This record gives sequence, C-alpha cells and structure tokens, in this order.
Amino acid sequence: MKKTKQENIFSSKTLSYFLQLAETMNYTQAAQILGITQPALTQQIKKLEKTVGAPLFYSIGKKLKLSSAGNIMLKSTKDIYEILNQTADEIEQSNSASTGDINIGVLSSIQVKVFEKFIAQLYKKNPELKVNLRMLTRKEIWESLENNRIDLAIMYLPDSSIKNWKPYEAQKIMSDDLMYIHHNEKLSGKDKIKFKDTLDRPWVTYPEDYFLDSILKTEYKDQLLDNPKSGACFSTPDQILRFAVNTGLNTALPSSFMIDKDVKTLENNNTWVARLNPNINFDLAFVYRTNKKMIPRVGSFLDEFDAFLDEEDYLSRLKDNY
Repeated sequence: MKKTKQENIFSSKTLSYFLQLAETMNYTQAAQILGITQPALTQQIKKLEKTVGAPLFYSIGKKLKLSSAGNIMLKSTKDIYEILNQTADEIEQSNSASTGDINIGVLSSIQVKVFEKFIAQLYKKNPELKVNLRMLTRKEIWESLENNRIDLAIMYLPDSSIKNWKPYEAQKIMSDDLMYIHHNEKLSGKDKIKFKDTLDRPWVTYPEDYFLDSILKTEYKDQLLDNPKSGACFSTPDQILRFAVNTGLNTALPSSFMIDKDVKTLENNNTWVARLNPNINFDLAFVYRTNKKMIPRVGSFLDEFDAFLDEEDYLSRLKDNY
C-alpha cells in the first residue's frame, strides 16, 4: 500500500533525521551522530522537502539556516515529541514503584560516589528495579531530557544554556562552590584569593562549554580579566586534580570533590587550596520533566534519596570510604 503524505512526513526516521540536522546545522556532523552517510541524510532531507513542497534549509556561505517552512516543521516536530513523551509518561504512571528501569544522566564533571552508594542500597531493597546511570556532557543531558531518553538528570544549576524551564522541575541536592588549587607559595596562607592573582601560570581546565568552565569564564569577564591560559583539558575532577599536582598548573574544583582530599599531602606537593574571592556558588540538583515524578518508580527513587540524605547528609557521605 502506498504511504500517505502524512506517513511520509511523520515517520519516526524522517523526524529524527530532520531534528538532528536542525540541531547541528551541519550535514556531516548530523550524519555521524545518526550513524548514516552524508549522502543518505541529504537524500532523506530532499525527499522530505519534496513531500512538504518547500525547502526546509538554505545556505549562506558555509552556514546552514532553517527556512520559514523549516521553522514551522521544527515547531511541529517538537510538539509531536512532547505529545509522545507525555503519553509515555502517562502510561508508565500505572506501573509499579519497585520494578522496571530508571535511566539517569549525570553530568560527567560530577563525582558519583554518593549516588553509587544510594543505588547499591536501593538494589538490596528492590532487586527488580534496574537503575541505568550514564555519564553525559552538558549538551547530551539536555538532548536526552528533551527526547525522553533519561528520566532524571543530575547536574549543576543555574545553567544559562537552559532557555525554556516550563517543561522541567528541579529538586536540589546540595549547595556547592569552587575551590582554587594553586602552587604559589606566597599565597599559601590565604583563605581567599582574588581572581587577578590566579593568572600567574596556566590552568588545567574542564573542556569548553562544560558547566564549570562556563561559569568561570563568566566570572573572569565580570572581573574584567582575561581567562586563564589553558594548558590541558580533562572532563573529570580526578583527572584535573592529578594533572594539576603533577604539572604545577592551577585549577578550580568543587568543594564537594575536595572535601575528602588530604590537604597535608597536597601541601607536601607544593599544592594549596583556597576559596576564590568573590566566591562562585551553584547547586547540585535532580532535573526532570514535570510528569516524571508521577511515575511511581521515579517518584519513589527521589523520595528514597531524600530519606537516604536525612540519615546522613551528602557531604558527610562523601567523606565515607565504604
């Protein structure tokens, strides 16, 4: 049977191809993410444009842009995905609190020690409940939330990359701030160090566009200072601290990560820890689509985690070695 015009436009493959290209605005990059060849993607987009009867993209030089029809298609596609996500959530609301899967995305720069402890404890109580935890970049987390690939995100807030909070809710886990790790013996006795005094040597940093990299750059801009020169980039705090100690580069890492570190051992390696002045504060939080908490296993997970922290707070659990 010949497919209708609507079936040609709104097949899941067609929508995913269009949405990925609209996200990246780059045929090569979109094709790589989708796992297809660039000519295959081009052919699918041309087929879609022929079906709707209008071009969806146009080029200015090497830059790809959405046409008026493309913008309409993008809005409609997002509306369709929103309806599908809400439908899936409503169906899952009738499921059990102690069985099924919970998919969690964790910002890759966050220490997962406490969450691993909690998930192990939860498994002992509910072995039929499967928790899938993945380390993701900032961009991957938001794409996964929008596309309903994860139920919960564990991330830092406030995040300036979030343009529309309407579909989401957040549940605060703890407040955090940044500690400055340096090798300047003249500043070793200071508890707080001004930003202008942190530029004496290169830094080891998080990759560009990571949350902590972005808020540091914003603060240097606010202080009317150049960003520190980056000598190396790593995605996890463990990697960054080891590199800083071994190379003599400066860095800044969350207090929650530094809380269980042996300050004396660091000082013996000519490495000192202080707060920045002004201090940089942020929250660690669960972020989820509004309807997710209505799913029994997700709501139960969040309630159980609250109870877990009521027994012993987050920072204290970071210090535990079990």
